[in-house]
Amino acid sequence: MEEQNTLVTLIDEQGKEVEFDLVATFDYEKKRYAALIPLDDVDNVNEDEVVILEIVKDADGERYLPIENDILLDEVFNEFLEILDEMAEAEE
Repeated sequence: MEEQNTLVTLIDEQGKEVEFDLVATFDYEKKRYAALIPLDDVDNVNEDEVVILEIVKDADGERYLPIENDILLDEVFNEFLEILDEMAEAEE
């Protein structure tokens, strides 16, 4: 996992810009994901929640896509939590 702590601006479904803190990027089953904390209000996301999006590279650069499959989303989130635990143990 790569720690980022970088600001990312994404466009929501209503066309509004939303700022996120890019906490980390990591790989899971040969795909790249980003863990983001919203800095602006986001529908259906609480202040203490992280948003996990898939990073897809194309000719225009990187796109952040939602994970539509709930089972996959749970798996990716659990992978993120495991990586966080490993990092915390390494720091101790």
